[in-house]
Amino acid sequence: MSSSAEAVETKEKKPTEAGNYFISNYPPFSFWSPGNKKDVEEAFQNPNDDNSKLGVYHHIPFCRKRCHFCYFRVYTDKNASEIKHYLDTTIQELEHFVKQPRIAGRKPHFVYFGGGTPSYLSGSQLTELTDRMKAVLPWDEAEEVAFEGEPGTLNPRKVKAIKDIGVTRLSLGIENFDDRILEINGRAHKAPEVYKAYDAARSEGFDQINIDLIAGMLDETEENWQRNIEETLKLRPDSVTIYQMEIPYNTTIYKEMKESGALIAPVADWQVKRRWVKEAFEALESDGYTISSGYTAVLNPEKTKFVYRDELWTGADLLGLGVASISHIAGVHYQNVNEIGQYTEAIDRGELPIHRALKTSADERMIREFLLQMKLGKVEVGYFKDKFGVDLIGRYGDELRELSDEGLLKFDDSAIELERRGLLCVDNLLFKFFLPEHVTSRIV
Repeated sequence: MSSSAEAVETKEKKPTEAGNYFISNYPPFSFWSPGNKKDVEEAFQNPNDDNSKLGVYHHIPFCRKRCHFCYFRVYTDKNASEIKHYLDTTIQELEHFVKQPRIAGRKPHFVYFGGGTPSYLSGSQLTELTDRMKAVLPWDEAEEVAFEGEPGTLNPRKVKAIKDIGVTRLSLGIENFDDRILEINGRAHKAPEVYKAYDAARSEGFDQINIDLIAGMLDETEENWQRNIEETLKLRPDSVTIYQMEIPYNTTIYKEMKESGALIAPVADWQVKRRWVKEAFEALESDGYTISSGYTAVLNPEKTKFVYRDELWTGADLLGLGVASISHIAGVHYQNVNEIGQYTEAIDRGELPIHRALKTSADERMIREFLLQMKLGKVEVGYFKDKFGVDLIGRYGDELRELSDEGLLKFDDSAIELERRGLLCVDNLLFKFFLPEHVTSRIV
């Protein structure tokens, strides 16, 4: 692999090639195996004697359109009866797990509705679904209930229903404020719907409104990116999440690249994308925001949290419901099957709908937390000594010194802190800390 410095700032442009660069788990998904179903079953038989916090993720795989850059499991062709059957099946899955020793008697500390497009569901569908979920596993003690929304699906009545079911953080998938850019990238909503959805959300008084942007979408320009920053500052949301465009293998964009024989994606190169995020972060900081990770800025760090992220990155259990959902239970990672038919049929047969899984070692769990917490920009060395008995500086001294010499981070005996240059390319840096057997060009 090229040096870390080259990954951040080079005189030569580093083009965007196909593949996943964003590190969301460890060991990488490509090392999870279909043959490890027994490990999942055993994990649920373990008591919660480590006092891990519990989170619930519910996957709503329905969308009005499939974005050209999307690599998640989504469906655009399901009718009302098929959607109902799917939602009923997720309740059956939940009912099974709450009876297992690992989950029994616990209440979730956080709940997350992702997709797909959770706001694709009607207000009545959402109310029925969440009432049934709460009856099985009450979330009255949850610190955060997060919900992803597509602006074009969020009329005032829908937004009120989302607030009424207990959502505390509404995340709006805006991505860009330009109709032409949105259309070219396959987004279903239009720019005017962004402002209507945002105003409706503000009027409902959510604890936190987050907006998502993507730097480097198809046909994005310098002028367009600056306008995105300006419009974001006008809205002044509680938090802003900015992702750098990548082109995973199972996207429409990659399929078109493959058909044409192209090796380079038709989007901005990495140098430009990182500069755009840097400019956005600087503008947000000038307007009173605090950068809280390599992707997020928050207006009030004392009030605005990302509980789902922070608890997962410190080892919480996550119970994933629905097709292709990902779970972490008692040190075992697993993912449900990828097709909705396979998922519902497995549940109907009384089987776990598991596609692949991996039982992690204590060392792998330590590395996972270290990698993910690096994305926050600062890692407390004492945390890892106390929890895992590992001295990060002793173990990774050579790697840390190399990155320090390149101006990407600084460290001492108490903490590792990324410089802004390092934070903007943090996912590239994390490969340095993989175990040799997990170094791969295909992490999904």
